Amino acid sequence: MSAGYKAMTQLSVHPFDHEISQTELKQRLVSFAHEIGFDPCRVTACGFAPHAHEFRNWLGEGGHGEMSYMERGEEKRCDPQKVLPGARSIVVLAMNYFQGGHQGGGTPAATGRIARYAWGDDYHDLIQSKLDNIDEFLREFGGQQKCYVDTGPVLERDHAAEAGTGWHGKSTMLINERLGTWFFLAEVLTTLELPPDEPVPDRCGTCERCIKACPTGAITAPHRLDARRCISYLTIELKGSIPLALRPLIGDRIFGCDDCLAACPWNRFAQVSRETAFLARPQTAGVPLRDYLSLSDEEFRLLFRNSPIKRIKRRGFLRNVCVALGNVGDSSDLAALERAAADLEPLIAEHAKWAIQQIRSRHGISPSIGKKTGLIQNAPRSIESETVPRRIQNCYERDFVCKSQTSD
Repeated sequence: MSAGYKAMTQLSVHPFDHEISQTELKQRLVSFAHEIGFDPCRVTACGFAPHAHEFRNWLGEGGHGEMSYMERGEEKRCDPQKVLPGARSIVVLAMNYFQGGHQGGGTPAATGRIARYAWGDDYHDLIQSKLDNIDEFLREFGGQQKCYVDTGPVLERDHAAEAGTGWHGKSTMLINERLGTWFFLAEVLTTLELPPDEPVPDRCGTCERCIKACPTGAITAPHRLDARRCISYLTIELKGSIPLALRPLIGDRIFGCDDCLAACPWNRFAQVSRETAFLARPQTAGVPLRDYLSLSDEEFRLLFRNSPIKRIKRRGFLRNVCVALGNVGDSSDLAALERAAADLEPLIAEHAKWAIQQIRSRHGISPSIGKKTGLIQNAPRSIESETVPRRIQNCYERDFVCKSQTSD
């Protein structure tokens, strides 16, 4: 028996009483959603997205960059009836992922920053399993559903704002008065009619901290984002070469960026999530950037198994690592970058060569000096194995132990 089903049956002696009122059904739904791990659970009528016109203008201006899926799903994103004909309500769910503190360090070598949402396990898998429980719950009352967690053609922040889950921040991100900015959104479109919740007022006032915090100026005006300049887009969505002019602005960020989120003063109310799957993984805490460059495809998949980072594959991740090293690395990183410059993947090799040039220019090192002094060839290594970092070897060992125990 699943935890979701146990929670569902504990809500009432007669959990599937089909004669209950819409209000009672909503109350049971909210209780069930909280029981299985969601935070706010609110409802809005299933109607046209309030900012559909602005969304279409944004697409027309090319603000989405290379995210072609935005254009393909344009009509559905604007009108959820095209996603689920006959839908009456949208259930908006939020899940807190704030882990508190900072990602671990503890090494003098340059390390990279990863956006908070990617510190732990992939939220898509975890939340989708909970949405399946919500779907099962509503089907018992005759509902047909479509469920999405950051994957479907839905303008989720529009509907979340209509449901009162939060309000639109000037960064375009949603803000909740209890969770701040650190939460995931998920939506359930249902043919059931549920009493809608009221929106909450915009409480940003004159604050523009998120706009000022953006390293690349991607927030071009309140509520306007040029994704082509956003570091999250550049390090995750962009598949090719990162524009030269933007590389120095990325700093040490190797997957996503939290700057506009972290700047929000409403985060002072944020509480640590009760979901332990979002905690930072010890095997990637404080890893020196240069250690990542020795990863093979297999090692990359193992290290980032069940992580959002696996989405960008080795080529995208090592591209980002090279850019970060070009910005914060020093002479001790040149050996690893020289090897990366010979990588069979052209994207990695090109960014590694750029990083080498940046470090040499910043520290006044010429190629000839490096070769004469053995600076490159004899640069210190921070890992025990020449090709596989120790913590990745530990992953292999744990995986082997688990498989052995399973086979027994």
